[in-house]
Amino acid sequence: MDREPEHWPRGCSVSAPVSPAPIRLVRLPEVLKRTGLSRSEIYRRVSLEAFPKPLKLGVHASAFVESELEAWISARISERDSGEAA
Repeated sequence: MDREPEHWPRGCSVSAPVSPAPIRLVRLPEVLKRTGLSRSEIYRRVSLEAFPKPLKLGVHASAFVESELEAWISARISERDSGEAA
């Protein structure tokens, strides 16, 4: 029997599965546009572990996980708003 527990908001059901958001990959030209950083600066920061590592797609192809890129950008905004240096 699919019954909602009394403390759950109306419309919530124990049988309604929540599907996770699909993982999107972003290639370097899009990363450059979103961050305003140069290619060399991105890879310098990757080597310093100060930027998300790209995911290897093949011998000559890589991409960044969009959610990791967005989290990095959000962290920069939080640092700015709290007065911390990058």
